[in-house]
Amino acid sequence: MRDMSPLRWVWAALAVWGAVHPMYWFVAWFRTEGWSLPRMIDAWYVNTATTGLTWDLTIAAITLTVWVLAEVAVRRNWIALLAIPATFCIGVSCGLPLYLFLRAKPIR
Repeated sequence: MRDMSPLRWVWAALAVWGAVHPMYWFVAWFRTEGWSLPRMIDAWYVNTATTGLTWDLTIAAITLTVWVLAEVAVRRNWIALLAIPATFCIGVSCGLPLYLFLRAKPIR
């Protein structure tokens, strides 16, 4: 823990926030609307604003995935692959800072 830079602490805090905060809203939605993933996906396309945001986040998630895969192929930092399921199961708000946290690990 002592070898963690201040920036690495920031990445870790943002990853936790990016996991907890969106999940709070997702769980609240599921509790109100019922535990149906297809209904939630339909809600993502309820109007043009949410459709635009959905596509924005989808493109960002795909871009992050390509970046993670490309860098893992070179760096062999296999643990960084955890950012991919975090991105698609939670969101870019968790996956991106998680990847930056894992990428910023000191090289020995």
